[in-house]
Amino acid sequence: MSGTLFIVATPIGNLEDLTPRARQMLAEVDLIAAEDTRHTGRLLSHIGVKSRLTALHDHNEEKSVANIIRMLQDGQSVALVSDAGTPLVSDPGYRLVCAARDNDIVVSPIPGASAVIAALSVAGLATDRFSFEGFGPAKKAARCEWLNALAGETRTMVFYESVHRIADCLADMVEIFGADRAAFIGRELTKMHEQCVQSSLQSLQAMVADGTIVSKGEFVIAVAGANKQPASSLDVDWLLLQLAEDLPAKKVAKIAARISGKKKNQLYDRLLQLQKIE
Repeated sequence: MSGTLFIVATPIGNLEDLTPRARQMLAEVDLIAAEDTRHTGRLLSHIGVKSRLTALHDHNEEKSVANIIRMLQDGQSVALVSDAGTPLVSDPGYRLVCAARDNDIVVSPIPGASAVIAALSVAGLATDRFSFEGFGPAKKAARCEWLNALAGETRTMVFYESVHRIADCLADMVEIFGADRAAFIGRELTKMHEQCVQSSLQSLQAMVADGTIVSKGEFVIAVAGANKQPASSLDVDWLLLQLAEDLPAKKVAKIAARISGKKKNQLYDRLLQLQKIE
């Protein structure tokens, strides 16, 4: 019989957040596939476990998957871990899980820490419906296009951002989502210097700028969804012209259709009319 691929969540900062079941699984499997073997090695040393490690990251995943699948087919068990949190949530492992499924290998979750859920639990924003957007594009133009596509999203949105881009990302969010949009920043969640701040996007931007929110570590941003507006009360012409300042006409029509509920082709034609008038 084939072995089992265990997807094991590891701590996002505080090593004591490793669950007893995860600890046991890491000790018992034949192989641990880790995003960074040095990082995982420190975790294993902390819990007193000596297990065989292999690297599985974005640059070698395609090559490594075949070897791991062969081990699983031979009846050995494998644990997949990322540097922190739950694997596959903005971390490597997708190809391996898909290959395991394609080969009828059992894939079993060992749940635990997740920065997304940790942030939502303390953000003070609606959590009945939310979307995880992960890391945005690094370049401003691409990031603005990406955020513009989310401008009408009514669910709470959760983003990851690096320390190097947190200020620029917040500036773009203020411009596109609005200065008064309720939001939350979780910095260094579960770690010694954890900060959890809920305020408006503009206030959060100012706090990052003046150092109240320290520009160090890892960031999770949660942003309240857009208010639902009846199509009849929405100034569609204004929306089309605002979006057209940064986006091509077809993209404008697609986004405006999602926000207003109107047909995309009609909105496209209307934008062309408005641009001729101007």
